[in-house]
Amino acid sequence: MKKFMLVFLSLALVFSIVSAPAALAAPYKIGVLAPAVTHGWVAAVAYQAEARLKELGDEVEYRIQTSSNAEEMTAQLDDLMTWGAEAIVAFPQWEGMEVPMERALDAGIIIVNFDIVIDLEGIYRVSGDNEDMGIQGAHYIVEKVGPEATVVMLEVPTSGSVSALRKKGFLDTVAEIAPELNVLTYATQFTREDGLKDFADILVSNPKIDAVYSMDDETSLGVLQAIREAGRTDIKVITGGGGMQEYFELMPENEDIWIQSALYSPAMVQDAVDVALQVLKGEEVEEVIIIPTTIVDRDNYEQFLDANSPY
Repeated sequence: MKKFMLVFLSLALVFSIVSAPAALAAPYKIGVLAPAVTHGWVAAVAYQAEARLKELGDEVEYRIQTSSNAEEMTAQLDDLMTWGAEAIVAFPQWEGMEVPMERALDAGIIIVNFDIVIDLEGIYRVSGDNEDMGIQGAHYIVEKVGPEATVVMLEVPTSGSVSALRKKGFLDTVAEIAPELNVLTYATQFTREDGLKDFADILVSNPKIDAVYSMDDETSLGVLQAIREAGRTDIKVITGGGGMQEYFELMPENEDIWIQSALYSPAMVQDAVDVALQVLKGEEVEEVIIIPTTIVDRDNYEQFLDANSPY
């Protein structure tokens, strides 16, 4: 009997040791690096990332850090590494993040960039199709105002690859389908305030404009306000990008201007969180996931209205 009890207790001990790791499996540690909230779209990115991480429950432990420049984001990346992050979902809007991200990669941390291209081997990326947004914008404008119109392009050089790719798609397509299009290029920011201020100046220096290739819905809201305040009636098309509900709602109200947006939903960041978790679990994931462009204007805007959207 004693021998039986000894065998039984030994087997129970072995079973508990074998099963303990599964029962006590630690959650995956995922960090998120995002820009400080200076723009509604960026605010929605942080909101959507946290919403997805909360949905994952006990499967993950997470920290979300927001920063105002590359130096601050670099310091926060170091903080996440010290915390023990196994994966980081990053939205590095500023130049100068290559070196710190390479350091994290060398430390064995999984990096999933949201939206922004960083030229480092081993980084995963989830993004909308920025170049295709430019392609679609060019086709839309030429279709509405013709191949010899005057178009103001509002670029945002400080946004890195986002603006660069949208600009490339637009200009390459213009060169192909409407080489006589007169494109005037100005720099601005992805904010309503800058769109208003900068476009008010542009209107003063350009008495005739047929269309505006704007890359962002908030910039476009400022452009619309500048046009109204100036009493201009020559502009027939304004593009945008993002997926802002306020912008969508203006589409049917402005019958004299075609208001367009290339849908670029901040909810895409949830896919980036999922990629990070899949890689941590050892699943096979594509290194680059590009989400196709959808064009929204007065003809289909109702399909994209969402009363619960934070943006």
